[in-house]
Amino acid sequence: MDIHITKIITTSGLFFVTAVAEILGCYFPYLILNQGRSHWLWIPTVFSLAVFVWLLTLHPAASGRIYAAYGGVYIFTALMWLRLVDQVVLSRWDLIGGIIVLTGAAVIMLQPQGLMR
Repeated sequence: MDIHITKIITTSGLFFVTAVAEILGCYFPYLILNQGRSHWLWIPTVFSLAVFVWLLTLHPAASGRIYAAYGGVYIFTALMWLRLVDQVVLSRWDLIGGIIVLTGAAVIMLQPQGLMR
């Protein structure tokens, strides 16, 4: 199996940036609708979601395998958002779950027919 660390880092980074764009696209409407923030936040909402969709086109392949691996990175990123932005202390269950989903994403990405061929 020929795995290149550069490809792993690039793909993981792309997954992370995609997750942040998706989270922002949902977070801004949350601020508007649930916290009464300014309606001008619809502008970065549209931008974030457009970037999210564009980033999806940059992934190695548009298949269920990509989305499954991305899902693990998304969950981990959402937990980091919870900690860093929402200032919520993560429970041991959050941490264990984050490790499990990242491990699952790695298994999907690194399998012989996976994303890192």
